[in-house]
Amino acid sequence: MRIGIVGGSLGGLFVAALLHADGHEVHVFERTAGGLAGRGAGLVAQHEIFEVLRRLGTESVARVGVVAYERVVLAPDGSIASTEPTPQMQVSWDGLYRALLAHVPAHGYHVGDAVTAVEQTATEAIVELASGKHHVFDGVIGADGLGSVVRALVTPTQRDNGYAGYVAWRGLLPERDVPAVASSMLFERFAFYFMPGGQALGYLVPGPDGEITPGHRRYNWVWYRQAPGLPNLRRTLTDLEGRIHPYSLARGEVADGDVETLRKAARTALPPAFRAVVEAEPTPFVQAIFDHESTRMASGRIALLGDAAFVVRPHTAMGAAKAAGDAMTLVAALRRLPVREAFVAYEAERLPVGRRIAAYGRQLGAALQPA
Repeated sequence: MRIGIVGGSLGGLFVAALLHADGHEVHVFERTAGGLAGRGAGLVAQHEIFEVLRRLGTESVARVGVVAYERVVLAPDGSIASTEPTPQMQVSWDGLYRALLAHVPAHGYHVGDAVTAVEQTATEAIVELASGKHHVFDGVIGADGLGSVVRALVTPTQRDNGYAGYVAWRGLLPERDVPAVASSMLFERFAFYFMPGGQALGYLVPGPDGEITPGHRRYNWVWYRQAPGLPNLRRTLTDLEGRIHPYSLARGEVADGDVETLRKAARTALPPAFRAVVEAEPTPFVQAIFDHESTRMASGRIALLGDAAFVVRPHTAMGAAKAAGDAMTLVAALRRLPVREAFVAYEAERLPVGRRIAAYGRQLGAALQPA
C-alpha cells in the first residue's frame, strides 16, 4: 500500500520504518527544513523501543547509553535525603532518530513543506502541503504531535490541548561545563529535588553524536515551575523578539531578562548542585505541559499515533515508548486487514493504553498543578 505519514519525529519514523520493512511505500512529511537531527537529548529506552529496533535488526542502538546507577532525592541543603538503587539507562535521542531514518527511503522523507490539511474519500486519503502540492494515499497516519493538523479530521470537536498550569524549564550542558559542585553530586545518578509546586531533576545523557565516554557526555536538567493561567503561559512563551509561541521556546529564543529571572529563582529555590547547573546553562529553553486525550484514534482512512492522539506528561518517560507501541499495533493490523478495518482494530487496542498512560501522567504531575 501507499501510506502517508504526517510528522517526521520518532513516532512517524517508528511507523514508517516498520511499514517500509513490510514492503509498503511510505512518505513522511516533516515541516521542519532539514529534518530533526541534533534536536534531542536522551530518553529512556523502554521495552517497546527495543522491540521496534529488534524488528528492524538494529536493537544494538538502544543498548548504548549512559547508565544512572541509582536514584537520589536531594535535601534543601544539598545533601542526599534518600537513595534507591534503581539503575536506568538513557540512550541518545539523535542516535535513535538516525537509526530509524536509515530505514526510510531518502525519497520518502520530505522536509520543509508543512502539511496544511488532510482529506479523504471512500477510496483514498489526500495530504495537502503549504506549497500547494497534494499527495494521494491509501491511508494517512497523523504522527504530528501536540499541534496535530490531522487530529482535526479524526476528532473535529476535540482539537485543543489542556494546559496543566506549569512548565518545564530545561538545559543541556556539555559535561565539561558542569560545575564541580554539581558533577560530584549528580553524575552517575538520576537526581530529584521536590519543593512545593515544583520539582527539579537531572541525569547524564549521551553526547550529540552518541558519545558515552566520561568527559564527552551531556547533563540534562529539568525544572518544573508553576505558571498558572493562560496570561502567565503567554508571558512565559514570549520570545526575545516579542512573539508568543503556542507550546515551547527553543534554545536561543528565551529573552535575556527571563534567563536572568530563572537564575535568580534558582539561587533561592534550589539546592547547590541544581542551582549550579541552572546558572551554568547559557541558553535554557522551556516547554509548557499539556494534556490531550482523543476519544478516537481513527476515522476512515486516517489514524492518529503518539502525541497526536494522547499528549502525556513527561514525568511518565513513556512518550516515545507509547508511540512505538502504537506503531507496532498499527502495522500488525495492516498485515491482516484492509486499511479502514485495520485502523478500527488499531483504535480498539490502543485507546485503552493511551488513556491509562495519560492518567498515570496526571497522577505524577498532580502536585505541580496550581491549586
